[in-house]
Amino acid sequence: MEQVFNYIIGLGAAVMMPVIFTILGICVRIPFGKALKSGLLVGVGFIGLSVVTALLTSSLGEPLKRVTEIYGLNLGIFDMGWPAAAAVAYNTSVGAFIIPVCLGVNILMLLTRTTRTVNIDLWNYWHFAFIGAVVYFASDNIWWGFFAAIICYIITLVMADLTSRKFQQYYDNLEGISIPQPFCQGFVPFAIVVNNLFDRIPGINRLNIDAEGMKRKFGILGEPLFLGVVVGCAIGALACQNSRELINGIPSILGLGIKMGAVMELIPRITSLFIEGLRPISDATRELVARRFKNSAGLNIGMSPALVIGHPTTLVVSLLLIPATLFLSVILPGNQFLPLASLAGMFYLFPAVLPITRGNVLKTILVGLTAILFGLYFVTDLAPFFTQAAQDVYLRTQDSAVLIPEGFQGGALDFASSLFSWVIFHLVYHFKIAGAIVLVLITLAMAIYNRRQIIRQTAQETSRQNP
Repeated sequence: MEQVFNYIIGLGAAVMMPVIFTILGICVRIPFGKALKSGLLVGVGFIGLSVVTALLTSSLGEPLKRVTEIYGLNLGIFDMGWPAAAAVAYNTSVGAFIIPVCLGVNILMLLTRTTRTVNIDLWNYWHFAFIGAVVYFASDNIWWGFFAAIICYIITLVMADLTSRKFQQYYDNLEGISIPQPFCQGFVPFAIVVNNLFDRIPGINRLNIDAEGMKRKFGILGEPLFLGVVVGCAIGALACQNSRELINGIPSILGLGIKMGAVMELIPRITSLFIEGLRPISDATRELVARRFKNSAGLNIGMSPALVIGHPTTLVVSLLLIPATLFLSVILPGNQFLPLASLAGMFYLFPAVLPITRGNVLKTILVGLTAILFGLYFVTDLAPFFTQAAQDVYLRTQDSAVLIPEGFQGGALDFASSLFSWVIFHLVYHFKIAGAIVLVLITLAMAIYNRRQIIRQTAQETSRQNP
């Protein structure tokens, strides 16, 4: 069974997702042709995102390495990016069985009315497998690995429920959709704290800068396309050691600027393919599940955050945070991680944050800076355990995605920087039974609170239908 799951996962998202979503479409009684088209559009979307993010990382990689050399930076944790984290996650016993285990937990929670999210974002189950795999290798106990993964899954489903109403109100045409991805939901606590603090500062709390407003006020200067060109050119200029290199490097500097502008312009267009492909399946799934779970109010279909990463505020803030993240990684005492490959995942930090900040660019930047500041330390702290897991996977699979260069430890901003992964890992690894009890109590409290919310909303819905 493990080999079967490893083979399917090994096909990659671009192949795995069309197969999965075509089968899902047939299971929810969509005609085969329509289900196949939906699955293929999702696959095309993944390929498009892979191409664009590869353009981002490949274009930035060399200039950023030159910046580290010019300014004498010595950071010993090599950025492996999300492909390495996913490979570590799925190439283990925890990862091989994570999809059926989590689907079973999801069904149980639906039956007990502790969630109203049906999580069909199967590819991103690697996030749960990742924390499980790291705990498994660190503790040398597979059951602790499964425990960590399941705890993370339950907490994420509850968070997806609690954030779903604001999410659906903020984004257009996404009724009945929630985001059960722990990387995104892990930044919600930061967003709530920063947003509340911001609102308590007189004068500053009246500042409301949104991406669309920037466009209207600054014209082309407020466009994500233009900002991409400016930031790309700035990074290219910083990679020049002297004025002669700067003058001779003008073509490459301008080229980097155009590439960054292309990334900012293409991502929203590509994400529209996800929406087009996933909408028929999400609508049919919601109708089918609603018939089977009639006592649940407002069932949501859990989808990938890729649906909304093309939002203008996400693009603007992500682009501005790229140089800010690099700067923080250099000046923060004790940090050993320089993000490079992980910078492409910056866009996924904000899908659940924007509904809380209401798209306010200034608030969102502050949330992003806070999350990244903590995240860099989280990655540095977890690097020895990530390295241990990656090395074991490489010895067994020879997968080049997890090969860490000699003399470095491995890390990834993607999910290793998440509050959820860091807290769950340390409670399980360091405190074992005591930590597990704390996690169970927290998880039970969240599930019970969510159940009460669901029951209350069900009663309200019933009263509206039967006045």
